[in-house]
Amino acid sequence: MEKLLDIGFLIESFPVIISKLPITVGIAVGSMILGLLIGLATALIKIYQVPVLKTISSCYVSFIRGTPLLVQIYLVFYGIPKIIYFLQGEYGWLQGLNVNIIAPEFYALLSFSINLGAYLSETIRSAIQSVDRGQFEAAKAIGMSPTQMMLKIILPQALVVAIPNLGNMFISTIKDTSLVFIIGVIDIMGQAKILGSRGLAFFEVYIAVSIIYWILCIIVERLLVKVEKRARKYERGVSS
Repeated sequence: MEKLLDIGFLIESFPVIISKLPITVGIAVGSMILGLLIGLATALIKIYQVPVLKTISSCYVSFIRGTPLLVQIYLVFYGIPKIIYFLQGEYGWLQGLNVNIIAPEFYALLSFSINLGAYLSETIRSAIQSVDRGQFEAAKAIGMSPTQMMLKIILPQALVVAIPNLGNMFISTIKDTSLVFIIGVIDIMGQAKILGSRGLAFFEVYIAVSIIYWILCIIVERLLVKVEKRARKYERGVSS
C-alpha cells in the first residue's frame, strides 16, 4: 500500500534544498538593490517632469505593471541574446561576448530588477511627495543645493515612510524567485523539482520547499519590524 507521506524522504530533502538558499536570497537581495536604483531614477524623472524621459518612464511602468512577471522573465531570457546577436552581426559590437556563457542567474537578476524598478518607483515617488513641503523650504533657506536637499533631507525621511511597502515588496520578491527555475536557475525551487523527479516524491519536496519559504519570510518580517522601529526612532530624533 502506498504511503500518503514519506516522512523520511521529506526530512532528508531539507538540507539538499536549503543548500540552494544562497541563490534564492542572492537574486532577491540583488534585484531589490538594483530595483531601488531604477525605481529612484524613475520616480525622480516623474517628480521633476523631465521631458521625453517622463513619457518613457510612464510607458515602462505601465508595461511592467500590465504584464505577468513570467512573461517578463522570458522576454529578458530570450530577448537579450537576440539583441546581442543583432549588434554583433549588424554593427560588429560586443564581438568578444559569448552569449552561451551568460549564467541564467544574470537573466533572473535583470528581469527581477526591471520588474521591481517599476513598482518601487511608485512607492518611492509617493514617499518623497509625502515629505512636508516645509522641509524643502527649510533646506533652500540654509543654502542647500537640490542634490544636497534630496540626499540629506528628503530621501532619509521618505525612506522611513517607504519601509513597510519596501519590506512587502522584498517578501514578495523572495516568493517570486520560485519562477526562476524555468530558465535553468537551480534555486531552492529548482532543487526541489530535481529532487522530486529523482525520488518521484513531489508532494514531499514541495512541502519541504514551502516550509523553507515560510520560515524565510517570517525571518525577513521580524528583521523588517526591527528596521522600521529604528527608522521611526531616527525620524523622531530628526524632527525634534
